[in-house]
Amino acid sequence: MNGFLPTTKEELKGSVPDFIVVTADAYVDHPSFGHAIISRLIESEGFSVAILPQPLSDAEYIALGNPKIAFMVSGGVVDSMVANYSVAKIKRDHDSYSEGGRCGRTPDRAVTFHTKNLKRLFPQLPVIIGGVEASLRRFAHYDYWQDTVLPSILIDSGADLLIYGMGERPLWDILSMLKKGVRLKDIKDIRGTAYLMQNGIEPSIQQKMDNGQVQFLPSYEEVSANQKSYVKAFNTQYNNSEHTANKPLLQKHGKRYVVVNPPQYPLTTEQLDYVYELPYMREYHPRYKDGVPALTEVKFSVTSHRGCFGACAYCSITMLQGRLISARSKESMLREAKLLTKMPDFKGYINDVSGPSANMRIPSCAKQAKQGSCIGKSCLGYTACDNLKACHSGYLDILREMRELPGIKKVFIRSGIRYDYLMLDPNYKKILKELVEHHISGQLKVAPEHCSESVLKIMGKPSFRLYRKFSEDYKKINSELGYKQFLVPYLISSHPGSTTRDAIELAVFLKSIHYMPLQVQDFYPTPSTKATTMYYTGINPDTMQEVYVPRDKEEKRAQRALMQYGFPQNYEIVKAALEKENMNYLIGNGPNCLIKSSPPAKYRVNPKKKR
Repeated sequence: MNGFLPTTKEELKGSVPDFIVVTADAYVDHPSFGHAIISRLIESEGFSVAILPQPLSDAEYIALGNPKIAFMVSGGVVDSMVANYSVAKIKRDHDSYSEGGRCGRTPDRAVTFHTKNLKRLFPQLPVIIGGVEASLRRFAHYDYWQDTVLPSILIDSGADLLIYGMGERPLWDILSMLKKGVRLKDIKDIRGTAYLMQNGIEPSIQQKMDNGQVQFLPSYEEVSANQKSYVKAFNTQYNNSEHTANKPLLQKHGKRYVVVNPPQYPLTTEQLDYVYELPYMREYHPRYKDGVPALTEVKFSVTSHRGCFGACAYCSITMLQGRLISARSKESMLREAKLLTKMPDFKGYINDVSGPSANMRIPSCAKQAKQGSCIGKSCLGYTACDNLKACHSGYLDILREMRELPGIKKVFIRSGIRYDYLMLDPNYKKILKELVEHHISGQLKVAPEHCSESVLKIMGKPSFRLYRKFSEDYKKINSELGYKQFLVPYLISSHPGSTTRDAIELAVFLKSIHYMPLQVQDFYPTPSTKATTMYYTGINPDTMQEVYVPRDKEEKRAQRALMQYGFPQNYEIVKAALEKENMNYLIGNGPNCLIKSSPPAKYRVNPKKKR
């Protein structure tokens, strides 16, 4: 049907697909959506595939019948619990990944929900799970929404196989084995996969154990009962999150074992080019008359690379994409840009050329490129490693050639840059000037996240003095060019390590630059991040020392309000926080005071927040 993969019996035209991909998102055939990549990859290997988007009823699950080989389940681009709930655990009223932005088609814990239903309706057929939601729950993990430690998603869902991280190479290996006649249920030793060992230790695992080729994590029962055991399990996972790890990780759950094979090798440039040049329609399926909002921002964007060696504590990229960079070639990216110019609704603007961090396209150093990241060290945290080499010449070359292509008016970097990495480049100011002159769309997004040095160390973010310097340089260059472009800092409230005094320090800084964010991001404890481990255990995995965690609802409310100290509706909250910390000198009519002595007469309402 117009190049889209089949989604109905009618579109299948009597054929039976080898695989049916069940997705928690609406079907968008674009390489920014994991279900599109996986489906097109299966198709490219000579297998047939159909898409079953967002089923809820039994009638919807059985609509396409049985696949010949297996069902595959993806929880969507965003973890379904994050998609459905705010950090305050309030149900969201908008779903960007469903038709018209309407809620109701993405169930809570979508991977488990869909897998259980498939196993109930098709008990004889295998189910493979993957994507963000499955990857970050492959081991026992703290669950913020239930405020408890849950077992591996393999236990709860009943899935036969889990593909974690970037799924292309594991899938290639699985498809290769299937072509050789190996049954899917016998495929258990593929890198980047995990499975549940149901009946004791299997002979192949026993042999590896005898040879010292297996590493055990504290069991589900241990990590549920003991927080230090939880941290130990996390550190083992974290230190074995790259392809240089060669031992399967085992975690006992009752009488069963979760077996997580070593991580897959990163995609080569040639493989990544291949993946992004598969025949995507680059549009949502025509069944969606009201469109799919999530496509808007990425439709005319070009993915540059995967991976990030920043390793921020609150970010899941390390456990999902890894710290090693896999980058596309310039030629592939330019071909995609040319393709975008031929689309009927293209207006001449490339919205973004980026990856997890737009300007981080090469390995951090020669050692990382050959041997993987150092265990127990950070390439780019509070302080940068002495061996880190920052170079933007390749990235700039791509941007320059792309902006000269016929039909392209502007090439923007809208997702933001890693400014501390940029500042390490010997040509930093020259590069920044070129970015400001050609690639900023009125505002540049950066992520200092806080201003307290103690909090930044725990976050794994650079010293705030770097942000101050970058801000000054950015402002100066804009002035020299006669531009009026803004710097938009992303900030997080209530991160582990952040006290009320730290929040007040941040508020004072915001006051000094005459900036008040309309939206504030509270720390969201999502599965398998370092910061979530701190939130649950109160222990910093890097030091094994106690760390302060703001968990009290009122304190979290105060930290958030302090970032929006000027909102009249926050006056009493901010005043109470200042008085509690004996910082009354910030209350008054002086130029350095955060709030006045008397409450405002009228409330100012955040225009982006619905009443």
